[in-house]
Amino acid sequence: MKKFVGAHVSASGGVYNAPLNAEKIGAKAFALFTKNQRQWVAKPLDAETIDKFKKALDESGILPKHVLPHDSYLINLGHPEVEKLEKSRAAFIDELERCDLLGLDRLNFHPGSHLAKVAKKDKENPEVMQPIEDVCLDVIAESINIALDKTKNVKAVIENTAGQGSNLGWKFEHIAHIIDKVEDKSRVGVCIDTCHMFTAGYDIRTREAYDKTWAAFGDIIGFEYLSGMHINDSKPPLGSHVDRHHSLGKGEIGIDAFKFIMNDERMDDIPLILETIDETIWKEEIEMLYSFIE
Repeated sequence: MKKFVGAHVSASGGVYNAPLNAEKIGAKAFALFTKNQRQWVAKPLDAETIDKFKKALDESGILPKHVLPHDSYLINLGHPEVEKLEKSRAAFIDELERCDLLGLDRLNFHPGSHLAKVAKKDKENPEVMQPIEDVCLDVIAESINIALDKTKNVKAVIENTAGQGSNLGWKFEHIAHIIDKVEDKSRVGVCIDTCHMFTAGYDIRTREAYDKTWAAFGDIIGFEYLSGMHINDSKPPLGSHVDRHHSLGKGEIGIDAFKFIMNDERMDDIPLILETIDETIWKEEIEMLYSFIE
């Protein structure tokens, strides 16, 4: 059983610091932002930065496929306003290109939000209004298709959401809808965040609940798309649709779910990334997760 656990580490001072920060906590995987996640534009990666990152990654012993970069929080690939949608699409393409330059093969992103704007008329039946969620999911899929067409090598990894506000991607069906409309299936994947899964209404606290939820994931989405996980406990209760992470075993999910994950071979060989709230105990949390392997 091969598990690769790490955390979302800082890339402050340069992306090449991320592998060093991962090493310090005993990580075998990590996540990072390749640019400031709260700004639209960043200066391009220069050759020296790229070389330093690849050297640091190589020296860390962490494989590129166990690195899960995250895109900017500003990007909304389902934005209902044309100008803002175009801006998001351009930024997403830039993020994919940055990953490719760094030799990384996947980019994690939140699918998008419809912002409760007007639904569209059905082209074939103009008297029928399409559900707002379906319209937005179609726009997200179109955004992914455009981005993949203009880039190479990097997989677009859709993260499930808690379903706060108008965020889509909290139902397995939402993610399946997007994947169904993505043309190049080899370049789309899924990252499951345990906190988001739980607050979206998918229980994983007991063996029975865990098995039922993951069976639904397998049936609706398919494990061939599982490309990473965010390992977090949850402050809010089941089905609350509120996104607030907690340290492992200190929230509403409890510790058993994480024992199940660490002994589930379906989660082998993908990055398992902590985004828990106290980074001072990430090293201990990583060690604890590995101690669960039977």
